[in-house]
Amino acid sequence: MGVARAKQPRKRGEIERRGGTLRVKVYAGLDPVTGKRVYLRETIQGTDEAAQKRAQKKLNEFAVRVDKQRKTPSSVKLSYALDEWMRTSEIEDSTRKTYLGYIERTIKPALGTESVNKLSAHTLESFYTALRRCRIRCDGTPFIEQHKKDGEHDCGAEECRVHKCKPMAASTVRQLHAIISGTLGAAERWQWIDGNPARIARRPRQKPPEPDPPTSAEAAKLVDEAFRMDDDWGTLVWLAVTTGMRRGELVGLRFSCIDFDAEVIDLRRNWVGGKEKDTKTHQNRRIALDTETIVLLKEHRDRVAARVRELDSKFTDDLFVFTGTRTPGHTEPYSPNAVTQRYKDMATRLGIDTHLHALRHYSATELLTAGIDLRTVAGRLGHGGGGATTLRVYAAWVAATDRKAAEILGSRMPKRRP
Repeated sequence: MGVARAKQPRKRGEIERRGGTLRVKVYAGLDPVTGKRVYLRETIQGTDEAAQKRAQKKLNEFAVRVDKQRKTPSSVKLSYALDEWMRTSEIEDSTRKTYLGYIERTIKPALGTESVNKLSAHTLESFYTALRRCRIRCDGTPFIEQHKKDGEHDCGAEECRVHKCKPMAASTVRQLHAIISGTLGAAERWQWIDGNPARIARRPRQKPPEPDPPTSAEAAKLVDEAFRMDDDWGTLVWLAVTTGMRRGELVGLRFSCIDFDAEVIDLRRNWVGGKEKDTKTHQNRRIALDTETIVLLKEHRDRVAARVRELDSKFTDDLFVFTGTRTPGHTEPYSPNAVTQRYKDMATRLGIDTHLHALRHYSATELLTAGIDLRTVAGRLGHGGGGATTLRVYAAWVAATDRKAAEILGSRMPKRRP
């Protein structure tokens, strides 16, 4: 008859001697992304009695941290926390739609079943690293991607291909981090967790802005071509060049926002996702207009008024300045997507590799190159932060302007004789 062995207490961790140092190691569970065992580790210099005491203290700290993580009262899953955060957050409809797509396609399949109290900075960083390697987080083993329809594989053999890893863009991973961070921040406020691990988790670095505005010659060709196509379209492109307005601000512009006497645009609204909203930075701004732009806008107003009268309607300042061919009465704005596509087609026809938003860059860089101060440029563009955004995006042009300022000051100093 065998003798029952006394149950040994579970080993919490260990202190290993490695040359002239001590290494503390405590098991902290499985990584939900990789499935690998996770350990908390710390190296203590020395092996004497004082070093051994420091190592034991660190071992106890690690043990307490693991216990705290395991014994947090809340067992709320991340998927539930995500749903609650989305339900209680006040975000734009277009942003909400984007976030929901990321949550359902990427975050929930990977981490949705994890309890929020078990998520750590290491877990999140492992998740981001996996996505930066392959957007579907494959295990690296080659396999055949098959196209399926109605549950059956019915495509030709040529449509089945060996999977090739495609990394998720750093900007997309940063958006995923923002969603997770917002959710865990709410969980912390709701006392579901003691701290937000996303606050200290490293995420991919933000790519420095690289504005690529058209040259002055290209901008002139684009404007000329736009007016050749039709005067309404030419006026829209001209206004984009001379004001740097955003696409949504251009299509959402009403005649009531243009003060023809003061020669300014009082910009208060933006058209996004089929709705009229505040401007992107939620700030009103007044953009001064030059004489030529005022003349073009007056001519455009007269054309719109005549067009509306032909429809037996009455012209009012509440009408939209720009509209598509489907709404000649100017009661609906020009479709933002239609504006983008029309501009892209025009640029391609001219052999210019550019896009509509680049006109905003053109406006900013031309002003900075001309020596206009940063704060004024930021105000015209509607950048927040008193010019911080403008400086970050257009640093190269600001530096060039600073160089010009230095040359001006230097030229005014008396010349030193040899």
